[in-house]
Amino acid sequence: MARRFKALTPQRIDELPGPCDCCTYWQSTERLEPVCGSACDREALKDWVRTVRREWGDCGRVAYEDGEALGFVEYAPGSYFPQTRLMPVGVPDADAVLLACVHVAPGAQRHGLGGVLLQAALRDLAGRGERTLEAYAVADRDAAADSPMITADFLFDHGFTVARPHPVYPLMRLELSTLAAWTDSLEASLAALQLPLRVRARVPAPLAGSR
Repeated sequence: MARRFKALTPQRIDELPGPCDCCTYWQSTERLEPVCGSACDREALKDWVRTVRREWGDCGRVAYEDGEALGFVEYAPGSYFPQTRLMPVGVPDADAVLLACVHVAPGAQRHGLGGVLLQAALRDLAGRGERTLEAYAVADRDAAADSPMITADFLFDHGFTVARPHPVYPLMRLELSTLAAWTDSLEASLAALQLPLRVRARVPAPLAGSR
């Protein structure tokens, strides 16, 4: 079993786990229902990743196990996410990077992978001199499963505070300067997760005499 992180690239969009593998909710300019996948355009997402990487730099990380993507995190300055202009609390601050998505494949959820994905994003951003990360949260746990927003509980658990309150979609903020220095290996943290055993689909053996 080999686990590792890789940068989010246009080529890796095809490998992302569903159902968020083609979601362009945040990249859309039209007002959408706040449901993950309410806009889905794989080629547009590839173009978006290509543009952000060219103009700003890496905009995500993907966690892999034996070549299979288990989850991913997506982030960039708020100006790259047009849907933010329609959010009730307004757009992210100009000095902040927006954490748009933390998605874990259904079979790997509730084992700490989301936190390690967030840690991968924080390390990347801190290493590039970014100081602030913001995220739109969903306050209602019952609505969290299909929401393109990140659960407020998850963000609170990882040090975020409320920057702009809202009863449904508060904007939350994390100052990277307040984080303790990392001494452990990020790859070691990923490898240590007790994820469910993933059984590969069996390939039928050729019939006798078929060769």
